[in-house]
Amino acid sequence: MKEEIKNRIIRLKQEKNAVILTHYYAPAEAQEIADYVGDSFYLAKVAKKSTADIIVFCGVSFMGESAKILNPDKKVLMPDLTADCPMAHMVAKGKIEEMREKYEDLAVVCYINSTAELKCLSDVCVTSSNAIKIVKALPNKNIFFIPDRNLGRYVASQIPEKNIIINDGCCPIHASITKEQLIEQKEKHPAAPILIHPECEPELLEISDVIGSTAELIDYVSQSPHEEFIVCTEDGVDYKLVTDNPEKKFFYPDPRPCCTDMKLNTLENILLALEKENHEVLVNETVAAKAQKSLDRMLELGR
Repeated sequence: MKEEIKNRIIRLKQEKNAVILTHYYAPAEAQEIADYVGDSFYLAKVAKKSTADIIVFCGVSFMGESAKILNPDKKVLMPDLTADCPMAHMVAKGKIEEMREKYEDLAVVCYINSTAELKCLSDVCVTSSNAIKIVKALPNKNIFFIPDRNLGRYVASQIPEKNIIINDGCCPIHASITKEQLIEQKEKHPAAPILIHPECEPELLEISDVIGSTAELIDYVSQSPHEEFIVCTEDGVDYKLVTDNPEKKFFYPDPRPCCTDMKLNTLENILLALEKENHEVLVNETVAAKAQKSLDRMLELGR
């Protein structure tokens, strides 16, 4: 049954000149059928360069929005339009306005994990892989980092010369991982380095060996002589880790961190999106034009 669905997806891709972009946290079957698999920054660059007529984005809503903003003339589809990221909404417009009034020489730096509305109120977008580089490159002394407090704190720890104001948003999946869960895994696998995403709480970063974006953690594993790893991020990354490193072993906090929204990107939903083309991502033109400036600046500074 699955093979039949895969074959139908492949056929429809060819017929409709469609491309499938899939995030590392999507189900293994969605990564398997994808043309490109990566983190938010990589997929944003791929979307920008795509020559396809249709982009099927296997991720959550803010990713589909970003792809549409960068490709206003293309049709962007999502396997499930209800797939959302709670953190993407975790700052109020009034809070941004308040910070702009309070601080002179302020740049609002927006993690790409945010709605189009928040992007259009920001000066530049960042991802976990380029946030430090981009914040360092900004001429502004004061930075209001939205919406994730944990990535904001990590960036602040790496750039002490700037005044980074932290917003109180978070990724519920990463923020729910506890220090006790990591210690438990370390006791079971003492030789395994702890790899962690900066969306996790600071006390976890302090006891970890490698801090990085999903793509950076994957690269580290491939280059590392270690045979075992404790992986502290969403468990969809396991597909890529195991595929690239079949001889290595990976352990996760118990229970494994799992984003149920990302898991809505099933083969069945991908097929329906391609067949019916009715899960289209639409962004208000005015909002899109403003949001594109912050995304374009990210692509420029993140080179």
